[in-house]
Amino acid sequence: MTTVIKAPGESAAEKAGGGRPAAPGGGRSEGAVLNVFSHGFLAVWAVLIVLPLVRLALGSFKTDSEIGGSALSRPTNWNLDAFARAWDKGIGDYFAHTLIVMAFSVPLTMLLGSMAAYVLARYPFPGNRVVYFFFVSGAMFPVFLALVPLFFMVKRLDMLNTYQGLILVYVAYSMPFTVFFMHSFFRTLPTAVHEAAVLDGASDTRIFFQVMLPMAKPGLISVGIFNVLGQWNQYILPSVLMQPQTGSDPERYMLTQGLIQLQYQMGYETDLPVLFAGVTLAMVPMLVVYLSFQRQIQAGLTSGTLK
Repeated sequence: MTTVIKAPGESAAEKAGGGRPAAPGGGRSEGAVLNVFSHGFLAVWAVLIVLPLVRLALGSFKTDSEIGGSALSRPTNWNLDAFARAWDKGIGDYFAHTLIVMAFSVPLTMLLGSMAAYVLARYPFPGNRVVYFFFVSGAMFPVFLALVPLFFMVKRLDMLNTYQGLILVYVAYSMPFTVFFMHSFFRTLPTAVHEAAVLDGASDTRIFFQVMLPMAKPGLISVGIFNVLGQWNQYILPSVLMQPQTGSDPERYMLTQGLIQLQYQMGYETDLPVLFAGVTLAMVPMLVVYLSFQRQIQAGLTSGTLK
C-alpha cells in the first residue's frame, strides 16, 4: 500500500476537494460582470447621443405639425425645402465665414503649437518647465473669465469684427491643449533618429520639419481634429468679438452665431424645419471629419503610451 504524504501548508479548499486546488473562476466571473456593465453603459451613452441626432435629421424633412408629434416618426414627404430655405436665410454665408477663419486658425495653431512643444520637449534650457506649465495653465483657465480684457485688447488693436482678430484669438485659445498634447508625443519619439540627423549635418529647422514632424503625424492628426471640432463649435468667443461695431460694419457671423440669428429671424413665425435643417448642416461636416479620421485619432491617442 502506497502512503500519500501531504504538504504541511495544505489548504482547506484542497482538503474539501480531495486534494485538488479550487478552480480559478472568481476572476473570470468578475471580469464578465465588468464587461457587461461597461458595454451596457456605452450602449446607453450611444443611444443618448444618437437619438437627438436622428431627431434633428428627421425634423429637417418634417412640417411644423409633424415635429410636434412623435419625435422619431418618419416624415410624410422627403424633400429638401427646409434646407433650401435655411441656405437662403444665410447659412451659406455663415459657413463661408467659419471656413475662412478656420482655414488660417487651425494650420497656425498646429504649426506654432508643434514648434513650441518640440522645443520644450527636446531642448532643455533654464526655465523650460516654467514655460511649459505656463502653457498648460492656459487650459485650466476658463475662457469666460478673460472675455472683458480680451474684448478691450482686441478693440485696441482695431480687430473687432474682423477675421484676423478672431483667427489670433482662436490660435491663442487652442495653443495650451496643442502644446500639452504634442509635448507628450514628441518626448516619445526615438532620440537616435534626432542624433543621426545631427551627425548628417542637418540644421535644427530641417530636423524639425523633415524628420521629427513627419514622425509625429499620428499626434498631429489627432490634435488637429480636436482643434477643428473645438473651433467649429466655438460660440462664446465669436459672440463677443464678431459683432458689427457700426451701422455700416458688415455682419461676419460664425456658424454658431448664425444658428442663433436664424432663430431670431423667425420671430413669432414657427418654421422649425428651417432651424433643424440649419443645425443638421452644421453637424454633418464634423461627423464626416470625425468618422473619416476615427482610426487616425485612436492611433494618435494610443501611440504615445505604447512607445
